[in-house]
Amino acid sequence: MADLISRFSSRNQRLSHVFLKDRLQGAETYDRIAGYFRSSVFDLIHEEISTIGRVRIVCNADLDPRDLTAATLSQKARDQAQVERWHEQGDELDALLERPRWRRLYQILTAGNVEIRVVSRDNAPFLHGKAGVITRPDGTTSSFIGSINETANGWAQSYEMIWEDPAPEAATWVQDEFEWLWKKGVPLSQAVIDEIGRTAEKVEVHVEEMRDDPIGLAKSVTVESPLVRRGEGLAPWQKAFVKIFVEHDQNYGAARLLLADEVGVGKTLSMAAAGALTVLMGQGPFLILCPATLTLQWQMELWDKLGLPACVWGRAPQKGWLDHQGHLYRSRDPEDVLRCPSQIGIVSTGLLVKGGPEAQALMRGNYGMIALDEGHKARVRRGIGIEEPEPGKLYQAMERLAGRTRHLVIGTATPIQTNRDEIWDLIKLLAYGQDHVLGRPSVSRWWDAEQSLDLISGKETLPDPATAWPWLRSPLPHSSEASVFRDVRDDLMVEDRSFFTDRGVADLDDFTRGELEDLLESGEIARKLPFMRYHNPLGRHVVLRRRKTLEDAGLLDRIAVNIHPRAGTAPGIFERNAVRTPHFYDRAYDEVRLFTRAMKARQAGTGFLGNLMMQRICSSVAAGISTATKMLERRREGLLSEQTDDPDLLEAIEDMGLEAYSAAVDVEAQHLERVLDVLTSARQEDPKGRAVMHYLDQEGWLALGCIIFSQYYDTVRWVGEMVSEKHPTEPVAVYAGVGKSGVLLGGEWRSVDREDIKKGVKERKLRVVCATDAACEGLNLQTLGSLINVDLPWNPSRLEQRIGRIKRYGQQRREVDMANLVYAGTIDETVYQRLSERMQDRYDILGSLPDTIEDDWIEDIERLEAELKTFTKPDSPADVFSLRYGDFLSVDGDDRGWEVWTKVVARRDIEEKLMRPWKKRDQNPEAI
Repeated sequence: MADLISRFSSRNQRLSHVFLKDRLQGAETYDRIAGYFRSSVFDLIHEEISTIGRVRIVCNADLDPRDLTAATLSQKARDQAQVERWHEQGDELDALLERPRWRRLYQILTAGNVEIRVVSRDNAPFLHGKAGVITRPDGTTSSFIGSINETANGWAQSYEMIWEDPAPEAATWVQDEFEWLWKKGVPLSQAVIDEIGRTAEKVEVHVEEMRDDPIGLAKSVTVESPLVRRGEGLAPWQKAFVKIFVEHDQNYGAARLLLADEVGVGKTLSMAAAGALTVLMGQGPFLILCPATLTLQWQMELWDKLGLPACVWGRAPQKGWLDHQGHLYRSRDPEDVLRCPSQIGIVSTGLLVKGGPEAQALMRGNYGMIALDEGHKARVRRGIGIEEPEPGKLYQAMERLAGRTRHLVIGTATPIQTNRDEIWDLIKLLAYGQDHVLGRPSVSRWWDAEQSLDLISGKETLPDPATAWPWLRSPLPHSSEASVFRDVRDDLMVEDRSFFTDRGVADLDDFTRGELEDLLESGEIARKLPFMRYHNPLGRHVVLRRRKTLEDAGLLDRIAVNIHPRAGTAPGIFERNAVRTPHFYDRAYDEVRLFTRAMKARQAGTGFLGNLMMQRICSSVAAGISTATKMLERRREGLLSEQTDDPDLLEAIEDMGLEAYSAAVDVEAQHLERVLDVLTSARQEDPKGRAVMHYLDQEGWLALGCIIFSQYYDTVRWVGEMVSEKHPTEPVAVYAGVGKSGVLLGGEWRSVDREDIKKGVKERKLRVVCATDAACEGLNLQTLGSLINVDLPWNPSRLEQRIGRIKRYGQQRREVDMANLVYAGTIDETVYQRLSERMQDRYDILGSLPDTIEDDWIEDIERLEAELKTFTKPDSPADVFSLRYGDFLSVDGDDRGWEVWTKVVARRDIEEKLMRPWKKRDQNPEAI
């Protein structure tokens, strides 16, 4: 038997020719245990491979087995893991220099006779035991083993040795090893195969070359973005929004849209992609307006997901533009707000509410697009004692800004909160300066909210063309909306970019008039809607995609949420469904209540300070101590300009003025001093710490992986340090803003970049992550199966965003656990009790809650209870606008086309275009 064994060495001959190519000639099957899957696999034997009936290769993937488990992960998640790993191993130079090889590989992988599977690092940390079995048509076999990998380098250049044994028992032995690995493996993702094909045909283009094809430009910009390289990409409905946006720009000359997708669906990326496109199309700067708490979140998501640099305008402690790398461009005068160093600028809506020279300067600017996030905050006041609707300061500012921009997108999940007129207020903002939205104010019926909403809701009807004509002639719908409008425009000779006609219905052709009459009578038969319920400004300019629609379409997984604490859990720690508090905490809380009442009793504006202190003491003892200390310190002249570790407080001081702030705090300082005295002298630990450790240890959440959320960095850092002290060998990540992220190990702090933390979570090296709300965007937490809310945001929409961090593509568990920690006897417990009574649907725990809870509801708990009892998800005109775009979830069935797009704009070209300032300035950035 020993005489049958053949030995080969690359020292004596080229193994690819004297062994492999020769043995594969005329082979029936070829099974191979290889090493890593590389682009050069099959490079030297592609002709032979194409003639073999069945080829099976099993390779390393260096992936965690939990990333490949079909029983727990969706196909989307398994694809994502493989694509991310493929990009990590990518070689741009090789793809360019060896393009023919990449093309041959793609042809082989799509021919149908080759199948590749990958195994996890647990099953094969590294496939050193490389071997193969070749079967001929007559049934004879030849097996071989050796150090050689299935690559061009392995067969032709490396020093390798092979032992070949044609004995049947040798083939059986190798085949058994192969089959064991084959069963452990999963198929090479089609997404990886598609990426190989895309890379083989990739060409680099300049932005200017793509401007005639806006959708193509959007694909070219996003196809190699960080989001895609992580295996995710824009969601189908986000791509669809970009297409809607482009269609509106092409049809109307401007896109004016209200994006009302439900919470957690991803409005930020939809608006960001559209805004970046307008900049690259040369249409002007992109201004993002959002609450102060979301400015850094926007900046991080733009950079972390889309690779788009943006600057944030900061007011405290120093005014200026902060870029995505942490450099500050200091402000010298109010006009600097118009000198954003990048084409994408992010400004707090608080600047507009406050007013002042910067706000006035901002409203003199010209923009390509403005995105207003949390748009429901632009309100018009109505109610008892208000004779005429009163636009709020933000609404008034948006009225002016709407006329300074080409495109305007308003994002809100709650376009209707308490009054149906609120949605029409937002539509009117879209209409300023653009007649195609509501028509000319002097002649259009659509500017009357009551009549319009009655018509859209079906309360009023238009029985014939004569009655309908005043509603149709301004704005005159675009010809692409329905064939009848094309006929109307042809009859009256109205161009597509004109949206008004002064001619009457009698001027229509008899056929067109009859067609319109039939439609008004029978409605949109295919849509089962009256004609005017579909063809109206709401249907045209509001985009709403519901989570249930996405789940029903298979685009989002349905994951149940189990809420904790449960009745009877750890009575020494919990009281009812709240954390039991010691006496020292109760004393400190009573002092904070006195401080809060005193602040609210003083002049307007000081009540915010009381609320701020109340929220911090309800978060943690650490946050209470830190905030009380800072409030007292900031009374002294000069400290306002020092380091900013509490932007909320510093912004409040700037709004009030240091003198007014100092006067207010001085009078009530004794309450804060007592809070500090009680909390710092207590020998007991924060009871929330015991609650956190209960879930990590007794409930086993540490093994599941856990994300621990707080609104405040002080609380996040305290929790991280506490967990690290209790588990000194467990790395604990703190995920926060610029310069504040890091990892604790055995109590030792090490500053770590957010990207490294994300990678550590993905690779399951980090099982505990403590994060702030503002920093959580872009953090892929599908490997973590539990969530602890150390404090609770009073608005369910923010809670939904937290839950959305773990209810993501590929969450391993079909149900996740969430603990909500509130101190017993506090306002937080009272609010949470009322909310939790309605959080009963495990798959939609917030479905019976309003997305936003007003501040005055919190202050009057009886009103909160009454509002919650009467609340139902409104069956309002808002439901109509989901009918047009509600099922618009893909781009004409070409959703995959975005990920395999071959025309790529270089990242350098994108950044160069986006890093051009709004206005020139001679100031250099200073690192902070």
